[in-house]
Amino acid sequence: MLSSILIPALLGFAVFMLGMKLMEAALHRSAGRYVTAAVERFTRTPLHGLASGAAISAVLQSSTAVTVIAIGMVNAGVLTLPRTLGIVLGTNVGTCLTTELIGLELERLAGPLLLAALAGWLLTAALGEMSPSGGRHRQRWLGPLRSASLAVFGFALLLAGISVMKSIGAAVQASPFYAWFMERSDDSLLWGLLAGAALTAVVHSSAAVIGMAMSLAAAGAMPPELGIAIVIGANVGTCLTAVLASIGGSRAGAGVAWFHVALNVGGAALFLPLTPQLAAAAASFGGGASAQLAHAQTLFNVACSLLALPLCYLPLRRRSGKSPASKA
Repeated sequence: MLSSILIPALLGFAVFMLGMKLMEAALHRSAGRYVTAAVERFTRTPLHGLASGAAISAVLQSSTAVTVIAIGMVNAGVLTLPRTLGIVLGTNVGTCLTTELIGLELERLAGPLLLAALAGWLLTAALGEMSPSGGRHRQRWLGPLRSASLAVFGFALLLAGISVMKSIGAAVQASPFYAWFMERSDDSLLWGLLAGAALTAVVHSSAAVIGMAMSLAAAGAMPPELGIAIVIGANVGTCLTAVLASIGGSRAGAGVAWFHVALNVGGAALFLPLTPQLAAAAASFGGGASAQLAHAQTLFNVACSLLALPLCYLPLRRRSGKSPASKA
């Protein structure tokens, strides 16, 4: 069990996380300086906030990072609570891009992408630091090329990690713990939700936990409905970072964090009993078991965000309702 499951699983997970963090850091380096200005400019209404949050999370590949940035801006008084609620809804939608890309099962491209990324980075090194004639004008495109190369390198590592984790499918199915877990999950999918929430709270990455579930589903070691329960649980577990980021901040910042909790926990309570229907809807989009989990996450997050969007306008209505009285 140690050599056939634990070591390959930890190795694949470590490579996946390394690629995820490298890709996130590279994208944040190239686009992070524009994030604060974009959040402040394009969040005048909750609907605009939803669209902006989705776009920025897709670019930075981290819904948690955008949520923490939004909480920080609320604490600083740059954003108001109603404007920020839409951002929280959008982050859940934007984070689906990573899992949809994983669902395409592009592991065979890991090697070529690694080589292309390495070539791009070496090119920037040769034309920049190693070239005595490298002027400032070159930095305008060398910087973005270097960040793009690192992002591609991180994505390739992510695919390589998924490939390693897929290799343990048969060994996982033969393990006694898996039989115990499947027996409990047959009684209630709540076990899958709790497992996804706990793992995500520990590793602080819903994409990593969902990627692991997708790799097991693709290897035939996990039924789609249980995988979807883990996906829903991963969305709940990701709330912990936002709650921690709000500690010691303003009341509005804490409100953003707890709205995030209410959104994901409420969505989990609503959709967990509908897991078979969610699985059927995800399967209708085509693809293998891995893609089915990715589609299920997208459907879950989009549905939850659209259902909660009208609630984001309530603080605005209350404020507008109080304004005439204050004038009188």
